Amino acid sequence: MEKLQQQKCWRAVRSRISYKNATIVVCLLNIVSALILLQGFLFPSPSSRLASSNKGTALYRNIKESEDIRRSMVPVDLIRRVREIGKDMSVETESVKQKDVKQTAAEDLISKLNNFRSYSDVGNVKALEEWRKRKMERAKQRSILWD
Repeated sequence: MEKLQQQKCWRAVRSRISYKNATIVVCLLNIVSALILLQGFLFPSPSSRLASSNKGTALYRNIKESEDIRRSMVPVDLIRRVREIGKDMSVETESVKQKDVKQTAAEDLISKLNNFRSYSDVGNVKALEEWRKRKMERAKQRSILWD
C-alpha cells in the first residue's frame, strides 16, 4: 500500500514539475544571482572599500619606492663631470678667440712697423732687424729644447 502511495505522490510531483516550469525556475535563479553580483559591483561594502584603500596606499608606496630607486640610479657624478668639461671647453674656445684677437693685433702692429720703417732712418731699421733676428734665434732654441 505504501508503494502505491509513493507512486501517486511521485506522479503528483512529476505532473507539477514540467520542463517549462523547471526552465522558469532556473531563469529566476539566474536573475537573482545576477542582481546579487550587480549589487556587489555597484555598491561595495565598507570592508571592501578599506581593502581597496589599503591597496591604493600600498600601490602609492610601491610607486614612491620605484621613483626613489630610479633617482638613485641617475649618474649624478657623471653628469656633473660632463658639465665641468663643457665649461672647460667653453673657456678654451674663448681663449682661442682671444688668441685670434692677439694674432690680428700682432699683424696690425707689424703692418704699422712696416709703415713706420719707410719714414724712419736707416739706423733704426738696422737695429730693428737685428733685434728681430735675435728674437727668432731665441724662439728656435726654445723650440729645440722643447722637442
